[in-house]
Amino acid sequence: MYTASPDRYAEMPYRRTGRSGLKLPALSLGLWHNFGPDRPVETQRAILRRALDLGVTHFDLADNYGPPPGAAESALGAALAADLAPYRDELVISTKAGYLMWPGPYGEWGSRKHLLASLDQSLRRTGLEYVDIFYSHRPDPDTPLEETMGALHTAVQQGKALYVGVSNYSAEQTREAARILAGLGTPLLIHQPRYSMLDRRPEDEGLLDALDELNVGSVVYSPLEQGLLTGRYLKGIPEGSRAAGDSPFLSSEAVTEDLVGRLRALQEIAESRGQSLAQLALAWVLRGGRITSALVGASSARQLEDSVGALRNLDFDAEELKRIDAIVRS
Repeated sequence: MYTASPDRYAEMPYRRTGRSGLKLPALSLGLWHNFGPDRPVETQRAILRRALDLGVTHFDLADNYGPPPGAAESALGAALAADLAPYRDELVISTKAGYLMWPGPYGEWGSRKHLLASLDQSLRRTGLEYVDIFYSHRPDPDTPLEETMGALHTAVQQGKALYVGVSNYSAEQTREAARILAGLGTPLLIHQPRYSMLDRRPEDEGLLDALDELNVGSVVYSPLEQGLLTGRYLKGIPEGSRAAGDSPFLSSEAVTEDLVGRLRALQEIAESRGQSLAQLALAWVLRGGRITSALVGASSARQLEDSVGALRNLDFDAEELKRIDAIVRS
């Protein structure tokens, strides 16, 4: 029987999420691609146990995570039953809805019909009575935002979610979502955008400024840019990597000689700081405390430990930041 480490809160920093009482670990565990039937069950359970031992108390899901869709939620449900049930009140478990899950007009997007049905399915797969955070996974161009936000509010009113968030919303959409939710009495807690050293859109398009203005938290995904910032691509495309396969998220065409040169230059900065490239990338995202938490995936407990190692040095001097910007933005 698993017993969590008594020192699990000794080193992990926790950051307050916007204007709320909820604190998230600086690193959160995303259950996107490593939790499904194609991965050994014991490996999945070992990652989750090690996460809690390291103070990584936030597990992030979506209804479509797997593969196949739903598999990640089912895997977490099995791990909760086997190992983590005694620690449920120490965990923050989030899920999302909005991408395709079943056939027909109600199987995706942001209607009240889809969001609330999807949340019920997520609760059944995880075996939970509620999730801590429920997100609208993407804005729906055909459904009034009032309906989508109203469904999130209903989830809270029904006791099926404690907080609500949005993901992949623009700055203006986020402002409007926050306004609608405030009027309903359910504040917007958090936004989940894509953000990394190589993807600055949340900065460039004003999203981070909007979150600051609204006092809304942020948990960013792909801080390692689909593995490009892990060091795997410093010599080109390795066999068995995401870019070497047929992944829709990272193509071989994206790994150019110019990009590899930039990655090597970033690696030199990482080495000067005593970090791996992945640790540098995570530290950069978390610099200054503007981001609440960064989502990391893990294919092993050891990989998760390496990510947590980034937290030992989150400080950058002006020259380091200038060098990183020169490499990435030139």
